Amino acid sequence: MSDAGLNRWAQPGVILVATDLTDLDRLFPFALLQAQQANARMILLHVLSAGAGVAADAAGMPYYDPAGAIDFAVKTLEPWRAKARGQGTLCDAVVREGHPAQQIITAARQFKADRLVLGTRSRSKVSKLLLGSVAEQVLRSVNLPVMTVGPEAHLEVGSDARQRVVLHATTLRETSSPSAALACRIAVSHKARLVLLHVLPPIDEMQREHLPTGLDSTAMRELRILAAEVGASEWCCAQVEARVAHGHPAIEILAASVELGAELIVLGSTHRSVLHSLTHDRTVYRVLAHARCPVLTLRDADEELEPFPAEQDKISL
Repeated sequence: MSDAGLNRWAQPGVILVATDLTDLDRLFPFALLQAQQANARMILLHVLSAGAGVAADAAGMPYYDPAGAIDFAVKTLEPWRAKARGQGTLCDAVVREGHPAQQIITAARQFKADRLVLGTRSRSKVSKLLLGSVAEQVLRSVNLPVMTVGPEAHLEVGSDARQRVVLHATTLRETSSPSAALACRIAVSHKARLVLLHVLPPIDEMQREHLPTGLDSTAMRELRILAAEVGASEWCCAQVEARVAHGHPAIEILAASVELGAELIVLGSTHRSVLHSLTHDRTVYRVLAHARCPVLTLRDADEELEPFPAEQDKISL
């Protein structure tokens, strides 16, 4: 990843906010704050999926009313668009009809988005974690940072009074460096401290294998090297801290984010990573679903994107 690409992703010029209209009160504050920090343009996008325009006549018979559905979406987005513009942020509202994930990806390319903002769902009554099919498809199909805002995420009141923290959870694989560099640039732009975190297996498991743990672990040495490399970059003026923890990755990442009061969690992807198999690895699932702050995910640029069938845009406002 070039310096220009990292700068564009750390300081986005265009932020695309994909909303189902019910999550705007959750997504909008985070998206507006980031747009204000980067002086970026915001685009609020709602996609009408097949059947979304079904209404009922006086006799209760269903009929397709796409014009009514589009009008409702436009009227719902307008107050949010006006609110952003009233606070000095350029903001536009777009409504389209079609396959939601495909339309989001198409819009990201059309508007040359540098960051994508999505909402995630809460867990079900049987504790099955639900990322949402649209969010999952988008995560697998774009090569740009995707910020997800879960149901437990909220802006901290009075957070400006303490030092801001960006938490980067890393696997310490080869492709961790680009995501660490992005996390550092975001920390610089937010005037925040960067914490690099790697989660090791439980201590008893490592001790049975006679492996060094905690601060003496090989992972800690590698993490310090990564922190030094990132911190020594000519563009980096952020404080960089290395941390290791033992236990379940998702639990430890979430716990660290709460302890540190992190304003953002950055997750880097690796080849054939959890972003490629979200349904099989609960670490990313749990972090995305339960984080109390937004989670920015960056996939490996060399990882093959999952294609979508070509679909023609039907509605564009």
